[in-house]
Amino acid sequence: MAEAEQRPLANGRTRIDFQTEPARYRHWKLTLDGEIATLTMDIDEKGALFEGYELKLNSYDLGVDIELADTIDRLRFEHPQVRAVVLRSAKPRVFCAGANIRMLAGASHAHKVNFCKFTNETRNGIEDLSENSGLATICAINGTAAGGGYELALATDCIMLVDDGSASVSLPELPLLAVLPGTGGLTRVSDKRKVRRDHADVFCTTEEGVKGKRAVEWRLVDDVVPGSKFDEAVAARAREFAAKSRRDPASRGITLTPLTRNFAADSVDYGALSVEFQRSERIATITLRGPDAPPPASADAMAALGAEFWPLKLARELDDAILHIRINELEVAAIVFKSSGDPAQVLAYDRFLDANKDHWLAREIRLLWKRVLKRVDLTSRSLVTLIEPGSCFAGTLAELPFASDRSYMLVGLRDGDNKTPAAIALADVNFGAYPMSNGITRLACRFLADPADLDRAKAERGKMLDAEAAQKLGLITFALDDIDWDDEVRVFFEERASFSPDGLTGLEANLRFAGPETMESKIFARLTAWQNWIFQRPNAIGEEGALKRYGTGQKPVFDTRRV
Repeated sequence: MAEAEQRPLANGRTRIDFQTEPARYRHWKLTLDGEIATLTMDIDEKGALFEGYELKLNSYDLGVDIELADTIDRLRFEHPQVRAVVLRSAKPRVFCAGANIRMLAGASHAHKVNFCKFTNETRNGIEDLSENSGLATICAINGTAAGGGYELALATDCIMLVDDGSASVSLPELPLLAVLPGTGGLTRVSDKRKVRRDHADVFCTTEEGVKGKRAVEWRLVDDVVPGSKFDEAVAARAREFAAKSRRDPASRGITLTPLTRNFAADSVDYGALSVEFQRSERIATITLRGPDAPPPASADAMAALGAEFWPLKLARELDDAILHIRINELEVAAIVFKSSGDPAQVLAYDRFLDANKDHWLAREIRLLWKRVLKRVDLTSRSLVTLIEPGSCFAGTLAELPFASDRSYMLVGLRDGDNKTPAAIALADVNFGAYPMSNGITRLACRFLADPADLDRAKAERGKMLDAEAAQKLGLITFALDDIDWDDEVRVFFEERASFSPDGLTGLEANLRFAGPETMESKIFARLTAWQNWIFQRPNAIGEEGALKRYGTGQKPVFDTRRV
């Protein structure tokens, strides 16, 4: 068991921790050489997240990907001067064998699904690093890149394969394991690399994969280079990409200090938010706290605050809370978002980030919020926002009610309430800064039927909108007075708890992403949905299935009926 990733919860359960730091890495090493970084995969066979398997041949589990995600975040915030990254292996003649098969065979279905989801989000983060942060990635494959190993390569901008007669790329999940590539392989082969359908069919049904000249001809890699010239060619490509990067080599990063978290039996307290669990009702309530001081006077002052700068601090804490609930709190049926603070102060921070949008740190904070909000969208729990007196759902934080399956807003005040009445406020960020996986904003997704509704909402930017105005504009689901509030909210949760969790997951995932389809939405919808279904079929996970019999010398026994 990897101590860095698992620690006991206050209630006695084992907690998988998504927080780590370079000093605790067991599988990755980041080295810097001026504007070029090298990220080396050297997976510790004995460093598995759980007992019962070894991470041989650079195979990986969730613990490996937690470190990779952390490294990518540090490249964004701690090393903004880096302009190109080379991803490579320290193992001779092996790049990566993909997700560990023993781990997959022994894991619960819920763990497999959440592992694949997090891994997908991490791969998408690599692509976002290039597209929006100007940091290109090159994958140098020195041997075998199979399954998830090739899927990792597919997330980079350029794939270079050594031409030594044996190095190859493959997606052997179907012929070997009776499942599909779980982290975007099929979609990226067809949509990103635009491999011909017939070539892709051959490739994805061939255990040994494709090597050499054919790999280039079929668009599976960008270059094949003889071993004697491989390192030189990779270095030249890295310099070429670095020269084109828009990142400023004079930038100086900040330190992503460890999050402060206090775990108790029924709560987790951070600095800018808290999580409370009502276990009998299967509810987790996340309360976000608005800023307690105005924005700093300048971009330099923002950088001096570092990880304590309120928008960055809150985004990191929200991300950790969502991941914690996803994988450690499987009984939670619904996540409730609440907030407390001054909405005008939240808007002031959004204006500050707008005014400093050309500063690398402001840009990266906005990109982090985009990714965190996508993580919320993709979380398989019912999401509801309660907008009550004293709330601060404004600007960036207003994205949470828009991301929710339902939102309730209180009209007026409760008896004896001395807080400010509930209000919601829009800002420029709600109209472009935070697109969903389908490529459009949450408000654009909400107002697909009539774009004029989006224009009407946009005209109200900066105003404090009460419950009646918010409902009239279509920004909330229900505006309720104090008489109806408790009963309506209670009935909603009771009703939700009575439904099939599986049915709700499918319902919510379909309703959240109206409108266009992108490569990213295909990965999380079409491909992931099929993989999740296949992971429950006897042909894959039954006692005679391919996943269970892999490596035993026994052939799997399939139910041959096509479904």
